[in-house]
Amino acid sequence: MTTPTSPTSPANAVSPARPRTVDGLLSDVLAGAYGPDPAGLTATSAFWIHHGTRLAGGDTTYLNQYVLIRLGGSFGACAFEAGEIDPAVCREASGAPLDVLLREAPRPVRIAALDAYLTEADPHSRASRAEPVPLPAGTPETRAKARDAAVAGLLDIAPGARVGLIGVVNPLVAAVRERGGSPLLCDFNLRTTQWGDPVSDSAETVLADSDVVIATGMTLGNGTFDTVLARCRQRAVPLIVYAQTGSAVARAFLGSGVTALSAEPFPFSQFSAEPTTLYRYRAPAGSGA
Repeated sequence: MTTPTSPTSPANAVSPARPRTVDGLLSDVLAGAYGPDPAGLTATSAFWIHHGTRLAGGDTTYLNQYVLIRLGGSFGACAFEAGEIDPAVCREASGAPLDVLLREAPRPVRIAALDAYLTEADPHSRASRAEPVPLPAGTPETRAKARDAAVAGLLDIAPGARVGLIGVVNPLVAAVRERGGSPLLCDFNLRTTQWGDPVSDSAETVLADSDVVIATGMTLGNGTFDTVLARCRQRAVPLIVYAQTGSAVARAFLGSGVTALSAEPFPFSQFSAEPTTLYRYRAPAGSGA
């Protein structure tokens, strides 16, 4: 199997314009703008993972489903809603040509395949722009708190700034408050935080009223990322993405609406008690939106 080369210097690639939409990025990848032709690559393995987590002291059980695609030495990931795809995807996608997955697979599989391609082309661990942030060994609570503090560390806000959270986890709400922010909360599956804060299921008010927005990579999987991106561009509001889903996909939008990124490639922090690393990125100064 051919292994993708770096997007900075592949023989068959051009320097692509910054993407404006996920479909635009997919089209550029299929055209070879980020490396070798996906038609010549094979998705070796597909994984379907379902797990639940309830952190100590909390009353929320987080239920997560992921589909993973392996390409060469890299994994691409996408979270999906319950029932959206089933374990049969492992048989259907394993061994498939990558371009077929990018064009024809259900959206979560397309995002995972795109993430695998972009990760293999430019691994976070070797990306010159990435700031590695080690997460300590320990309990789920210790590791979640360290992860969400790293995400909140990308905020540059005045006290009282309204911070929109699209995709809510309790430790991140706490980390935003510790940095002086006032969270505005949106999530499709959560109605209150452990402290009783109301959580909306509509992003529109959050996007309209926030001084800065933090969005999960799950927006890539559920198709809302383009809307969030366009609204933040329109209002000139900083957009920070924290991504297990599509971490390399979100990275492609740095300077094109995404201001900063916390990228956590597989295996994710919740799957290990040992030290792992996430990677923080900031858009180049003056890159615009």
